[in-house]
Amino acid sequence: MYFHDRTDAGKRLATALAHYKDKPDTIVLALPRGGVPVAYEIAQTLNLPLDLMLVRKLGLPGHEELAMGAIANGHVQVLNDEVVQGLQIPESVIAQVAKAEHGELERRDKAYRQGNPPPVLQGKTVILVDDGCATGSNMKAAVQAVAKQHPVSIVVAVLVASASAYDMLRAVADEVICLDIPEPFYGVGAFYRDFSQTSDAEVKALLKKSHQPDHRREKHA
Repeated sequence: MYFHDRTDAGKRLATALAHYKDKPDTIVLALPRGGVPVAYEIAQTLNLPLDLMLVRKLGLPGHEELAMGAIANGHVQVLNDEVVQGLQIPESVIAQVAKAEHGELERRDKAYRQGNPPPVLQGKTVILVDDGCATGSNMKAAVQAVAKQHPVSIVVAVLVASASAYDMLRAVADEVICLDIPEPFYGVGAFYRDFSQTSDAEVKALLKKSHQPDHRREKHA
């Protein structure tokens, strides 16, 4: 299955999540940056509030595309044991990368929220959204961070995932919605015709637009 871009993918994923439309105490949380345009379309279509779950990949130094694991707000750290043990990565290297990524988490938190507090998730159904999952480390960290706040349920919604990531997420989330689990898996970007990078400016613009009073209600009136 191929998607034109993240907006197209979000519209298609919203169809698979239609049973959450207008549900009270339900919120859509995007994993920045690529998950934000996807989640925006879902939130608009389902008439649900949109916010962020900040997560950062821990890339192997020199090969940053290879995920050693991920961190999320709330001091959550998830390690990819297959990579860490297979390459015998020292704890000192992981700690050094994690420290740098925590700094980026703080920067994004200030830039995106602009002083606004994060949402309260206790007692809510939380739909976590990203544009895809290769290793699943980022999404697993997001699930664990949300779980700390005692939601009613955690739903993972992604467009495409590797089989290993899908199986891992089914073990930690209450529900996993994924439109495609291709074999072989060549990376998330291979399933988008336009996989250009989402900018900080786009993230802030979509958040601002979604938070405008009556924005969702006017769209669906």
